[in-house]
Amino acid sequence: MSDNDVVSGTFRALVESADRKFARVRDVPAYGRVHNQHYFHKVFKAYMRLWKYQQEKRSKLIEAGLNRWEIGEIASRIGQLYFGQYMRTSEARFLVEAYVFYEAILSRSYFEGSNSSSKAFGKKDLGVRFKELRFYARFLLVSLILNRTEMVQLLAERFKALVDDCKANYRETNFKEWRLVVQEIVRFMKVDTAFMNVRPLRYSTLFDSHPSSLPYVARFHAKRVLKFQDALLTSYHRNEVKFAELTLDTYRMLQCLEWEPSGSFYQKRAVESKENGTFIDHSGASAASGVIDMNLAADMTDPTLPPNPRKAVIYRPSVTHLIAVMATICEELPLDSIMLVYLSASGKAGRNNVTQAYNSGGSHKSSKNKVPLPAQNNSMPESCINNKGESSGYYDQYLWFGPRGNGGLSNLYPGDIIPFTRRPLFLIIDSDNSHAFKVLHGAERGETAALFLSPLRPAFKNPADADLMQNGSQFTFFLTAPLSAFCQLVGFSSSDTEAEVYNNAESILSAAFSEWEVILCTSTSLDLVWAQVISDPFLRRLILRFIFCRAVLSFFCPPEDSEQYLPICLPLLPISVSPDSEVVQSAVHRVAKHLSVSDFFHFVDT
Repeated sequence: MSDNDVVSGTFRALVESADRKFARVRDVPAYGRVHNQHYFHKVFKAYMRLWKYQQEKRSKLIEAGLNRWEIGEIASRIGQLYFGQYMRTSEARFLVEAYVFYEAILSRSYFEGSNSSSKAFGKKDLGVRFKELRFYARFLLVSLILNRTEMVQLLAERFKALVDDCKANYRETNFKEWRLVVQEIVRFMKVDTAFMNVRPLRYSTLFDSHPSSLPYVARFHAKRVLKFQDALLTSYHRNEVKFAELTLDTYRMLQCLEWEPSGSFYQKRAVESKENGTFIDHSGASAASGVIDMNLAADMTDPTLPPNPRKAVIYRPSVTHLIAVMATICEELPLDSIMLVYLSASGKAGRNNVTQAYNSGGSHKSSKNKVPLPAQNNSMPESCINNKGESSGYYDQYLWFGPRGNGGLSNLYPGDIIPFTRRPLFLIIDSDNSHAFKVLHGAERGETAALFLSPLRPAFKNPADADLMQNGSQFTFFLTAPLSAFCQLVGFSSSDTEAEVYNNAESILSAAFSEWEVILCTSTSLDLVWAQVISDPFLRRLILRFIFCRAVLSFFCPPEDSEQYLPICLPLLPISVSPDSEVVQSAVHRVAKHLSVSDFFHFVDT
């Protein structure tokens, strides 16, 4: 047996061993604490050994018939592993690792000919084409989450060209699903890039830490302080904007609950030309050098930042699956910790979306256009009916998680949430039936829940913007990008707002948030539910943005429609930060005046 045969045999054995280990961890749920963590170390170790071996024996392997796409497939598998670890742990370094490997595949053209229309490309094995398509889809998702806008645009163009080429060269194969993926990313980019001059959705110490209020936050003491370490995020709307299994609303919430890295890895290094005229980006060179280690991104992330809260992002769950995930997280919740649950879904069974109810909204609509509440479900447990024969409301109305035609199996009732109030819960309901969940307040089984309930319908100057299926939820947008949501409310786009004007508006809003932080931290009427979480930067920022959202909508919508157009928080926040307070009203007025849209609001003269 020749030396090349021995090398090739060893390589194939390493590939099979790594693939077997990969299969054991590939389908581990992206929620709950993984008790077999050593399997992940084993699979990473197996791929590290495989990668080093192919790097050291590259020339002999090529002589033995190794294809470049096989090297790309190994690197792609490693990137997939890292991304899976990110989704399970929310650790930024894993996301960066995935990006580094995927970028190395792209820059080194391991899937050679991906944009070629040559005959050689057309004859390439169909299985390899599918591997390449999957690589682009996965790299797109990683780049989206990392906010690498330029890379997303580049990948989208190449991905579309690849799908078109596959259609032309493999006419007997149906690429309909891949064409839909192309449509998804184009649609997602159209919404996500609507405001190109905005700051990150992630928590940035530069923008979100207010120096003037920081001493008050640091000195704030509550009888009990809860740690925010776990979140569950899901949305379920027909035809909602999404890419892969990440919807626009969960994408925004996912980023909103993470730290913005302050390291330098967002700054791409210079691209150098090689002798043959091709280009290579050295930002991914370390990944392709053969050195694979779980600490590869240690110098690319900020070690001074606290860890991100773990987030279980589940796509279109059944009600039973959703409850099971909540139960798992609740069971494993550490002591003195709080779980955040974000649920976005329609309250209309079998409706395509909530657009029909929303499109009649606006700042000048009368109360006769109020959204009708869903028909009551008459089948409810007897235990939920009081002695007078009246319904408690726990099982009257619901959120709809499911396709058409499966009846009550897809109904998530307020009563389904009650068991989880035995532990601290921060619940955000974004729905046209969100107010049905007011009944949870006072019905808890141990811990008073913090509730944010969206308006029943959004309000826009331009009713076309109310299309949830095109722009995502207005309430979620306010919680994740308040100034962008404000601009969308009044009909502004990125082209309407100069960067300097927009940045100055951000400064006005930042100053207001700083002032409200001081009020909350010095208030004697702050409910313990809010007091025990206000020390957490993510939850405090959500509270501040809720105050802003409620005030903006209060001044934008006519008073007679306030029931439909205003969000609700329970327990109540102090009156000192209500829309009626001078400090809140003046802040909204300053923002509106700066953007020259004061006429759209009805401010109370003080």
